[in-house]
Amino acid sequence: MTTATQAPSTAPAAAPPSPAAQSSAPAPALPSLTGLRWMAAVLVFGLHVHNFRYFGGTGGRLVSWGFEAGASGVSFFFILSGFVLMWSARPGDRAPRFWWRRVARIYPVHLVTVVLALVMAFTLPRQPRPTLPQGLADVFLVHSWWRPWWQTLDPVSWSLACEAFFYAAFPLLALLLRRLGGRGATALAALSVLAVLALAWTDAHHWWDQPISSFPAARLPEFVLGAATARLVLLGRWRGPGLEASLALAVIGYFLVPQVTDDYAATACTLMGFAVLIPAAAQADLRGLPSLWRRRGLVRLGELSFAFYMVHLLVLRAGTHLLGTRPRFDLLTGTAAALVAFTVSLGLSWLLYEGVEGPARRLLLRLPARRRAAA
Repeated sequence: MTTATQAPSTAPAAAPPSPAAQSSAPAPALPSLTGLRWMAAVLVFGLHVHNFRYFGGTGGRLVSWGFEAGASGVSFFFILSGFVLMWSARPGDRAPRFWWRRVARIYPVHLVTVVLALVMAFTLPRQPRPTLPQGLADVFLVHSWWRPWWQTLDPVSWSLACEAFFYAAFPLLALLLRRLGGRGATALAALSVLAVLALAWTDAHHWWDQPISSFPAARLPEFVLGAATARLVLLGRWRGPGLEASLALAVIGYFLVPQVTDDYAATACTLMGFAVLIPAAAQADLRGLPSLWRRRGLVRLGELSFAFYMVHLLVLRAGTHLLGTRPRFDLLTGTAAALVAFTVSLGLSWLLYEGVEGPARRLLLRLPARRRAAA
């Protein structure tokens, strides 16, 4: 996952940076994208509450209606990741430095959740215990390439394996996009959309031996689409709808998901809505237009969203030893149980952010500077 900003909740009015300006100054912060990250994390949390069957009866139907499509939050993360990395890419940046910044961003929290998952696996009953090859594949973020291992240890880390693949490819993608003008970036975005639609069709028609929703190469077009739209915004060539219309398209796509088959095909429903919502939110920040997602509270929650995403499923798994598996509570009891799980997850995410994610990232980013100074 990537962060869009650490900026305050009010953004100054500004025009999109020109390519010339981009070469001499960092791109402006986009706090609305950070706020949107939190909403995507909440969708994934709601999906997992639904999957753990906290609610029965009317409550179960309501949660299913609201969060059955929550896996689309991961698709949003993939598109957003491409957008933010292209937006903040440093001209002349070398690939090893970029990769090191990505390691500093995601690896400390990943390692902590690996340890937590291992402790749970060997201390709590009925928890899956990984083999040594499975555990190593998870630690090095290659487990999503082999479907039987894709949910080893902390199950949500499958998306980090996809992100690791995206990061590996990004320097080449950024080089390509910098050589393309507006038409070239538009063509690449269109090819990405077509690739997602083609993969969704083949997956729905069982052309593949196994589901491809967690296969890193199959999720790459979403990342490329995000990067291409960021390039269009940087060039001042984005012509998409405004924030309100984009949000409406994203919501419509979200509620279309239950009408299609599961897994990868659902990505096609939300792709266009997310692909226009992200640059629309960026444009709102750049131009100083009103944006709900720029509010200070949402931006702060967005900063915690990566840690929240990584820890919440471990909390829900641990909760099965108190609540039982698939308890199907009534509406009031299920809401109380879900709120407790949410509060615990949010508290742990704050601890991870303040105690691990931020300090470890600052420490790791200082190491290359110290080596250069010593040299």
